[in-house]
Amino acid sequence: MASERPDGGESAPPVDGVDDADDADSGRAAFVAALRVRRNAKWGLAVGLALALAAFVLFVLLPGSRRSPALYVGLGFVLALSTAGLVAFFLTLGRAVRLSRRL
Repeated sequence: MASERPDGGESAPPVDGVDDADDADSGRAAFVAALRVRRNAKWGLAVGLALALAAFVLFVLLPGSRRSPALYVGLGFVLALSTAGLVAFFLTLGRAVRLSRRL
């Protein structure tokens, strides 16, 4: 039994009962694994949270602020996520450059 595509056509049935989209060693999964994206994202999140916590302590708690800390928590959240994304990007970029030089 063939599966339907969104454009109304039909695709070929899976070979040996295994669908390419479910294959753990597909091209996309192998690419992400080779670049260590999951590891880089974890490191990025750790660095982002550490930076946001340090900024919160240094600029809000130590000097004492009269404004609501909820505003600063929101800013800290944005700082943590943007830093996490940036660190993960640069770690992944560095891994991609190292892998490309080995080719």
